[in-house]
Amino acid sequence: MVKAGDILEHPVTGEKIIFRKTAKDTRGELLQAEVIMKPHGFVAAAHVHPRQEEHFEVLSGSVKFRVKGVEREIHSGETAVVPPRTPHVWWNDGDLEAHVLVEVRPALRFEEFFETFFGLAQAGKVDKKTGLPNPFVLALVMQEFEQEICLANPPVPVQRILFGVLGALGRLRGYQGRYAYPR
Repeated sequence: MVKAGDILEHPVTGEKIIFRKTAKDTRGELLQAEVIMKPHGFVAAAHVHPRQEEHFEVLSGSVKFRVKGVEREIHSGETAVVPPRTPHVWWNDGDLEAHVLVEVRPALRFEEFFETFFGLAQAGKVDKKTGLPNPFVLALVMQEFEQEICLANPPVPVQRILFGVLGALGRLRGYQGRYAYPR
C-alpha cells in the first residue's frame, strides 16, 4: 500500500509520482501527489474518472491538456480542474521537466490503480510505445478500478462488454487485475 513519501515511476511514459497525501491520510477525501513528467512524457491514454474531480497546479514547466476535445497549455502557477465524467488526457510537450501537483477528490482506490499500472510498467509488461499492458491485462485492470478510471473511448457500456469478454479470457490465461509495484 502506498504511503506519503512513496515514489512510483513509469519508465515508458516518463511519469514519476511522489505521493504527498494518501486516502489513508485523509480518510478517503483526497489523494495528493506531485507528478514529475519528463520532457515529452505523457499519460498513457485519454480517460475519464467517473466519480472523481482532478485538480492540477503546474509548479514548474508546462503541460498540455485535452479536456472534452479542447486543447490548452498551462504553465507554472496556472491550474486546471477536470470534473468527474470528463474525458481528458495530458502530456509534457516541452524540452524541460514539468512538475505538477495533482489532487484527486475523493481518493477512492486511485493510488492502488497507480501501483498496478506503474508496477506492470516496471515489470516490462507494457507496450514500449504506448505504456499500456496487453488487452487482456488492460481489461482486467479497468474492471478492477472501474470506479476510479475508464477509457475515454469507446463508450463505457461498450467497454464493459469488451472488457468482460477480454477479462474472462485474460483470467483463463492467468492474468489478474492488480499487480504489485516492485520495491
